[in-house]
Amino acid sequence: MTTEEVQRRSSSKAAIPAARTGESVAANPARSTVWASAVQAGARVLPEHARSHNRALVLQALYRAEGLSRADLSREVGLTRVTISDLIGDLIAENLVIELGIRAGSRPGKPATMLDINRDGFVVIGVDLSYNSLFRGVLTNLDGAVLHREEVDVVGVSGEPAVEAVALILERLVAAATAPILGVGVGSPGIVDSTGTVLSAPNLGWKDLPLQQLLSSRSGLPVQVANDANIAALAERTFGGGGADMMLVRAGRGVGSGLIVGGQQVYGSGFAAGEIGHVVVGTDGGDTCICGKSGCLETWLATPRIEARLADATTEAERDAVLRAAGERLGIATAPIVGALNLGEVVLSGPSELIDGPLLAAFADTLRDRTMPEFVGDISVRMTTLGRDIIVLGAVVMVLTGQLGVY
Repeated sequence: MTTEEVQRRSSSKAAIPAARTGESVAANPARSTVWASAVQAGARVLPEHARSHNRALVLQALYRAEGLSRADLSREVGLTRVTISDLIGDLIAENLVIELGIRAGSRPGKPATMLDINRDGFVVIGVDLSYNSLFRGVLTNLDGAVLHREEVDVVGVSGEPAVEAVALILERLVAAATAPILGVGVGSPGIVDSTGTVLSAPNLGWKDLPLQQLLSSRSGLPVQVANDANIAALAERTFGGGGADMMLVRAGRGVGSGLIVGGQQVYGSGFAAGEIGHVVVGTDGGDTCICGKSGCLETWLATPRIEARLADATTEAERDAVLRAAGERLGIATAPIVGALNLGEVVLSGPSELIDGPLLAAFADTLRDRTMPEFVGDISVRMTTLGRDIIVLGAVVMVLTGQLGVY
């Protein structure tokens, strides 16, 4: 799987008429589940929710496979063939599922018709607000393959103008859509609660901003907003091969991290789990942070801070010293987390020209020096393989889970 395009699951697709919005999908309460409510086979469910639950089971099985028959689905999800046929009929009518044709090499008897999610029949909008100089957005199909890109310059932009910049990039992406829009996912810096309200994003000048509600009202689309590092971790877990016990650290306009423990995202009591950017690192002071404290991890690791220090470096040795200092401070900040949770993997995301080198090496050395080798000696420390698209791909996963129940 490459950074630019997640491989398609099937080469046989049905043609779907072009449309701007996905009202038929968004309006169906059977799929308006909350983010992270993806279902698993065998899970207990109340009778009144059974149909929605069963739909999600079927869509999940089809999304993960490369074509299944109705009989395959019956065995896979443990539902009767009558129930499967009924559900598939509805899903085909809604263009969410397509028939691929007869299974090759079918045995005597009634041939099996293969089914798949209509991966190219809908598009997803993903928006990344983590960069310090621009906002990025993409249109993808249901497999995360990028179909169209937009960028908006936000140098020096914060507060209400930053909200307008998000609205502008969303407007452009909606205009570029040539298939129904399943939903919109937005990754924002700062602390974001379960309603998509940005409780605090100092670098954008946002506090208690109901961004999800604002964007949904203006676009008429189902919108989900979450912390950028959290959905980056979601993308790494889904598309990047991330493990079930993992920490993803995102360095951009600010610094944050997402935590996956036991295969589940960790949010914390105040939705701030992984918010390590404003943790003071060390007792030797340091630069003043935008939050008012001195020596926060963000003052060492945020990309604008690193770039400013590198601009003052006159030799390669000075440049390496800047990057190693940032990596060491990150190791100091994350070692207690890795030790307490016994994580097996730490993944870094951000500009590779800054992170993948002396910074990453210093981080790995510091992390291992400050933890017990018996417990974390084999920990994996690496860069993400998803590159600059990690957050927009996380937004795709968020929408798929929220709208279809698949992950």
